[in-house]
Amino acid sequence: MAPIISVKNLQKTYDNGFQALKGVDLDIQEGEVLALLGPNGAGKTTLISIICGLARATGGSVTVGGYDISKDFREARKLIGLVPQEMSIEIFEKVEPNVKHSRRLFGKGKNDAYVEQILRDLTLWDKKDNRIRELSGGMKRRVMIAKALSHEPRILFLDEPTAGVDVELRKEMWAVMSELKKSGVTIILTTHYIEEAEAMADRVGVISKGELLLVEETNTLMKSFGKKMLEIELDKPVDAIPPALLDRGVTLGEDGRTLYYSYDTAAEKTGITDLLAEVRKAGLTMSDLSTRQSSLEDIFVDLVAKQKEEETEDAA
Repeated sequence: MAPIISVKNLQKTYDNGFQALKGVDLDIQEGEVLALLGPNGAGKTTLISIICGLARATGGSVTVGGYDISKDFREARKLIGLVPQEMSIEIFEKVEPNVKHSRRLFGKGKNDAYVEQILRDLTLWDKKDNRIRELSGGMKRRVMIAKALSHEPRILFLDEPTAGVDVELRKEMWAVMSELKKSGVTIILTTHYIEEAEAMADRVGVISKGELLLVEETNTLMKSFGKKMLEIELDKPVDAIPPALLDRGVTLGEDGRTLYYSYDTAAEKTGITDLLAEVRKAGLTMSDLSTRQSSLEDIFVDLVAKQKEEETEDAA
C-alpha cells in the first residue's frame, strides 16, 4: 500500500544559511499514529509546516495522498487537518459557529450532523453555545482539534497537542487521539512528553538538528534499544567504587549507597552473576536489589548524545 504521506530528501535552508532540515526521508502509512520527538529547534515544526503548505522547501519533495504539495497544493491541503502549537482561535466567537466556519473555508457544504458528532466526540457539545474565551485551556485545545477535523480530513497534524495542560487534561487528550485513530484518521504528533509517544504512537521518529535519526515501531524500538538498569543497594555507603566494579561500568549514586549497572536485555550474557560475585569479593554487603526497564526518554537522550559525539569527531 502506498504511504499517505511520502517525504523524499526534504531540505530547508533559510536566507541566513541555517539548515532547518537536512535531507529528511519519511513515509507515513494511512491510519497510523506517528510521534516526532526532538528538542527545541530540531526541525519538527518546520517539517510539519512544509507538509501542510505553510512553508516552502528548498529541496526534495512531498506527496500527500498522491498529490505533490507544490503542484497540487489545494488537493493535498484538503486531506490535512492542522492543530498548531500556538492557540489560533477567535476567542469572542461561539464554539459551534466557529467550527462550522472552518468547514466552509475548505469549501465543504453544510453538514450540521457531522459538526455535532465532532463536538460530541470531543466532549464539546454542551459548550457549543459558549464563547471560546469562557473555556479552559484544555477545552480550547479541543476546539482547535474540532476546527481541524471540520472538513473531514484523512490526516491530522498535532503540534505539541498537550503543551501547557495539566496531567489530567493530557490523559483526556490521549483518549481523544485514541478515538480519532479508531475512526481511521492518520495522526502525526510532535511532543516533548516522552510518555505521550510511548502511550499513543505506533511508530516514533527522532529528529535532531534537522536530521531524522531514526523511525521505528515503538515496541521494536523499546526492544532493540531497551536496556535494564540493575540497582544494588548497599547496607553502608562507600566513598568510591572498587576498581573491579569500575571496570564493569558500574556507577555510584550520590548517596554513596547505590550502585548502578546497565545491561542489554537481548545480550547472550548480562554479566550480572559475575558482577554480584565481584561485589561480594570487594567486601560490600547488599541490602536490596532491583531492576528497571529503560524508557523511551533514555533511548532519545542516548540517540541525541550519540549524534553530538559524531559531530564532535567529524569536527576534530
